[in-house]
Amino acid sequence: MAQDIPDKYAKLKALREESKLGGGEKRIASQHEKGKLTARERIDLLLDEGSFQEINGLMVNRHTDFGLDKDKILGDGIVAGFGKINGRRVCVYAQDFTVMGGSFGEVAGQKVSRILDLAMEAGVPVIGINDGGGARIQEGIFSLSGFGEVFYRNVQASGVIPQISAIMGPCAGGAVYSPAITDFIIMTQDIGNMYITGPAVIKAVTNEIVDSETLGGAITHSTISGVAHFVGQNEQDTFQIIKKILEYIPDNNASTPAILPTDDNPYRADKELDTMVPVDPNLTYDIVEVIDHIVDKGSFYQVHAGYATNAVVGFARLNGETVGIFANQPASMAGVIDINASDKIARFVRFCDAFNIPLIAFVDTPGFMPGTHTEHNGIIRHGAKIIYAFSEASVPKMSVVTRKAYGGAYIVMGSKHLGADMVFAWPTAEIAVMGADGAVNILHGKELKEKTPEEAKQLRNELVKDYTDKFSNPYRAAGAGYVDEVILPSETRQRLIATLDILRNKQITTPAKKHGNIPL
Repeated sequence: MAQDIPDKYAKLKALREESKLGGGEKRIASQHEKGKLTARERIDLLLDEGSFQEINGLMVNRHTDFGLDKDKILGDGIVAGFGKINGRRVCVYAQDFTVMGGSFGEVAGQKVSRILDLAMEAGVPVIGINDGGGARIQEGIFSLSGFGEVFYRNVQASGVIPQISAIMGPCAGGAVYSPAITDFIIMTQDIGNMYITGPAVIKAVTNEIVDSETLGGAITHSTISGVAHFVGQNEQDTFQIIKKILEYIPDNNASTPAILPTDDNPYRADKELDTMVPVDPNLTYDIVEVIDHIVDKGSFYQVHAGYATNAVVGFARLNGETVGIFANQPASMAGVIDINASDKIARFVRFCDAFNIPLIAFVDTPGFMPGTHTEHNGIIRHGAKIIYAFSEASVPKMSVVTRKAYGGAYIVMGSKHLGADMVFAWPTAEIAVMGADGAVNILHGKELKEKTPEEAKQLRNELVKDYTDKFSNPYRAAGAGYVDEVILPSETRQRLIATLDILRNKQITTPAKKHGNIPL
């Protein structure tokens, strides 16, 4: 019997080598000709060298219809396992396009479900690399059941472990819904596509002619639909984005992000901030520049940067500690809140709250976007998502009003009324129901109509000045306790860091319930 042992070892080694070839040398060459790496090459590029441990590498499908009995490939189109990224434990899976075009069958469902279960048990992030043609038609209902099992686990894992999806090839039909449930989607420029139905089906059903990039490419989904949070310029860049995200987030919902050492003085008072916001409320400025001057130098990392640019969300650090920032952007649509901005802010706030990341709002908005298009498409429902997300959040919550904070938009953008722990306002802040011009029109419209044009103009100027002096400032709100302190812009960094420190062990009690009903 002893002489049989080398033969058994040799068989295992041969099977391992066979599994590494996926669909074979010819199909690997075809993948390379398209400018794409293979599943295994991608995992090697993403993970620390030598850290990948594969599981279920020898699984094969059990089906025989449509020639599947003649095409049993080890691994069956999914490479799955665990390893490390910059020393941090992660689980990972990648679709292998060399095996039946990366089509998703029963085995794929079993392997991805297994890796999601493992990630949940271990309490580590999971990363999925998508590159496949959707459900494996030859397996019928069994391929669909595989998708369903994965979707269910994506939902169970949501808010428990971070889930990141990389779209590095086609992702069509039912395949799009697993990434859609995950926390972040990164699409690789020129090779990543996502769509429910492809160009051929669309032409057949609606007679509309569209190419894959226009329909579901990286630019489309990162700027128009908002499906994608980031765009990688190539495969290497895509993996760098994944690594960057991981720097800001914890392993799971029971832990907190690592506090990194920094040489940026927590008491730094940046005097440039004192002149960054124009006194004239009609002049614009870039809120990202403001944020960059407050947080640890070079630490602000935008999420969804190309989508709903009238809002800004992203991660940053204050004295080495991760914070989640959401802000209005006066440089885009004057910082007005519309449907897309509402969704962008609400989703980011909920992610941060789920993973113990303190929240900071920077407020400068004239209100919600008016108009029939906005109303008919549900601005009420979408705007309410911000209210729900911020009110529900139990992490430390801070707000800085830099300029305009009008009406309902003032309330939703991290006000004291929704549970903000600390609200600061700059001397340039205008906290009121509306701007002075609009208020004068409503309060004194009849009186102004009774005057001659010259008299009306003079009276209007007086009334606008009077309203501005009384209401377009932060002092009424501060007097009522709705603003904790009016501060100089250059004092903001120190104030936020001190607040983070006092709130480090914040605890709140919420009503017992199964879950709320967010206005989706």
